Amino acid sequence: MTLRSFEDIYLQAGDDLAAVPWAELRPRPALVEWLDSRPDRPGATALVIACGFGDDAEELARRGYAVRAFDVAPTAIARCRERFPDSPVDYRVADLFALPADWSGGHDLVVEIQTVQSLPRDVRRETITAVAATVGRGGELFVRASGRDDDEPTPHRPWPVSRADLAVLADAGLSEERFDDTRDARGGRWFHAAYRRA
Repeated sequence: MTLRSFEDIYLQAGDDLAAVPWAELRPRPALVEWLDSRPDRPGATALVIACGFGDDAEELARRGYAVRAFDVAPTAIARCRERFPDSPVDYRVADLFALPADWSGGHDLVVEIQTVQSLPRDVRRETITAVAATVGRGGELFVRASGRDDDEPTPHRPWPVSRADLAVLADAGLSEERFDDTRDARGGRWFHAAYRRA
């Protein structure tokens, strides 16, 4: 999938926001559960990668984080601003592979939900490394991804993520603090994981 095709999906959805396959129009329950399990950090900086329609970013802002959120699709960011006109979130159009220089290592919390699996396998290491680069010293990364075994084939999008794929985060200086391998009501396999930079 090209970056352009993400924008096409948002454009084709029009006003039917639920037509975007990954849109839930609410904060991801796994993220909410993880946030509830730890103290809030008012004023801490947070970045939401490929924020879609902004629900996860708004949840972080509600908890007192100073939030940046970006998406490669201009239509997605326009919808965020329409849905949350008084939001304190700094919504921007940006490309994960060409982020502003001052975003590198600049966040206390980074949230990555279903972005890695949406990009082709041949850029997986580059994608995960780019995500890790946004996590600041002592910062945390929360990941939600469709999961698979290390030797399980991935013939079509979404391309689920394996534990071996996520091991790239260790190479980037992040240590795993939590890893949940779960199934949803339809039998879909999901990884929910948290990492920290020393």
